[in-house]
Amino acid sequence: MGRLSIRTRQRILGIDPDAATFARRGFAPTDEAAQARLESIGRTFILGYRAALEEPRAEPLAHRLDEVERERRGWAFEGAAMGLTMLDLLTPWNRSRMKEFLHGPARSHVYMAHIGIGWALARLRRGVDRLPRYVDPLLRWLVVDGYGFHQGYFHPKRYIFKHLSSKKMNGYAERAFDHGLGRSVWFVGGADVDRITAIIEEFSINRRRDLWAGVGLASAYAGGTGASALEKLHRNATKYMPHVRQGVAFAAKARELATNAAAHTDLAARILCGVSAVRASEICETTLSNLATESGDRSYESWRQKIRVALETQEVSV
Repeated sequence: MGRLSIRTRQRILGIDPDAATFARRGFAPTDEAAQARLESIGRTFILGYRAALEEPRAEPLAHRLDEVERERRGWAFEGAAMGLTMLDLLTPWNRSRMKEFLHGPARSHVYMAHIGIGWALARLRRGVDRLPRYVDPLLRWLVVDGYGFHQGYFHPKRYIFKHLSSKKMNGYAERAFDHGLGRSVWFVGGADVDRITAIIEEFSINRRRDLWAGVGLASAYAGGTGASALEKLHRNATKYMPHVRQGVAFAAKARELATNAAAHTDLAARILCGVSAVRASEICETTLSNLATESGDRSYESWRQKIRVALETQEVSV
């Protein structure tokens, strides 16, 4: 694959930019502005993915991605991570592309990059039990998150409406899969809070908390709604609000690290968490530093739990 021309790579692995449209995906039409927003996000992801197939060298690729509008740049890096990972997996003679990208220009987009790795594994129907050594031990669950998003986004009938779970997931990976699946529900549901709520309520109770966490993250990172819809989300999520808030905090942290703050992320943080996006990001960082003595699979869930508790005790007014 590495010796093939750019045109051949795109022909074999390329994704048509129109694959991000609701019509192509089979998603029900939604509010015009919200639909345009969500479709543009998909196109930006595909732009980054195709850029990686054309220019897999880390620094030149990053220069191309940096030309994307700052607020949308994270999705371009996520797509590029998918493309580089696929090239690595398909070329045993050169598997250093993603490592160089992740440890180099993608450092500030580390969350999105790990999610992109998950997209590639899902695309190639690979398992998640043996990840590359360069994957961060804690953030490896974001790889599974990305896997779940891919399955929900590209196969909604199977994973969202028939409620199937991946046969390749065991243990905590099943929960991390649902984090990503919940994010995809935000897209499949067209950022329509009532539609999204109805979709999640069809799932078994034991899966709803993680799905709502994914919805919270997507509502804050992707956006597509205004204050009234976010207030409705707050009402509809009821007992799952701690999980929604944790997702919002993750979104705020990802944007803070990448210096691509967005007004809609701050709005979501204030309405859903009662704090600014800056404060939500700080909570993620503070709770993360407290994990230094923990190890094993439970450290990621422990981090999420600490975030939920910290946000529950906030006294900052909206």
